[in-house]
Amino acid sequence: MVDAVHGPLAGVRIVEFDTAGPLPLAGMLLADMGCDVVRIRRAGTDGSAIAPLLYRGRSEVTLDLTLVADREKALMLVSQADGVIEGFRHGVAEQLGLDGPRCLAANPRLVYAKVSGWGQDGPLAGAAGNDINHLALTGALHAIGAPASPTVPLNLVGEYAGGAMFAALGLVAGILGAQAIGRGQVIDVAQTDGVAALMTLYYALHGAGRWADMRASNLIDGGSPFYRCYACADGRHVAVGALEPPSFAALCEGLGIDAERFEQYDRASWIEMGEAFAEAFATRARDDWDEAFEGKDACVTPVLSLAEAPHHPHNQARGTFAAPAGVIQPMPAPRFSVSPAEAHPAETETVEQVLERWV
Repeated sequence: MVDAVHGPLAGVRIVEFDTAGPLPLAGMLLADMGCDVVRIRRAGTDGSAIAPLLYRGRSEVTLDLTLVADREKALMLVSQADGVIEGFRHGVAEQLGLDGPRCLAANPRLVYAKVSGWGQDGPLAGAAGNDINHLALTGALHAIGAPASPTVPLNLVGEYAGGAMFAALGLVAGILGAQAIGRGQVIDVAQTDGVAALMTLYYALHGAGRWADMRASNLIDGGSPFYRCYACADGRHVAVGALEPPSFAALCEGLGIDAERFEQYDRASWIEMGEAFAEAFATRARDDWDEAFEGKDACVTPVLSLAEAPHHPHNQARGTFAAPAGVIQPMPAPRFSVSPAEAHPAETETVEQVLERWV
């Protein structure tokens, strides 16, 4: 029987100081998992008007943190919370008196996550920067893209994977620790640290002499012709991930190419192999290739647009996307068997209403 509790983190109280960057996604992930997240929004601003889906699941209160009275209200919320996430510019939280030490003084069991690009110390700690800059210093940006130039992978790798995901994981880990020892702490969440951790495999391979420090020169960075994208006759693309020999054989068979013509892992043949694959894929439309490879383990999939992805049969079967209130959006992930995560619209409250619920 499925528990009626909303999400595995139901009952965990989080205060989110509204800023741009990784924080909106981190707050969304925590809210999806059942946390009672209260977003403190600055008067006269509303980031949720630009991307409202990122702000789902939270209560939001409006405070002017330049006012002493409103800062005291913020501290009242913090005093009843399990965790705080903030992404202010360097030194701003300290100027407001809402930094980690001040908040922990009001609530010793609190876990306070400071989320930033460069981190809280080091020569760049106070410098300006955006996702692309933080990604550049980790080696990740250099490794992604075509030989001529790095490719910007949206803000998925830096702000979201390296920032938001590590913020959410760090906060949950910190809260579990606080429950065990009865004492909270401050967490320094830097995008540069998070992305560097994500690059562990590639640093290991590079250190072992098994990864060339050049873009599109390796097995899974577009260097191998059986792990890249190809243009089709209609200008759309397919993604090929035929790393294993059985998949490679199925790929060649589907393209009408003799698999014995090439030695899959012989780099000397990769240029000729890539040309043969490109020539074959260019003869038919993307959806024709999708149909041709259906049921075959060739690891060939269509590259779908944002408009197309929600309508793919696999995504529909799993309910990966849904349209609550008529707006298509990704649903919470991962899936929990007993306490499923849920997506809810944001709600506006007053500090007094929140405290009535929390105290």
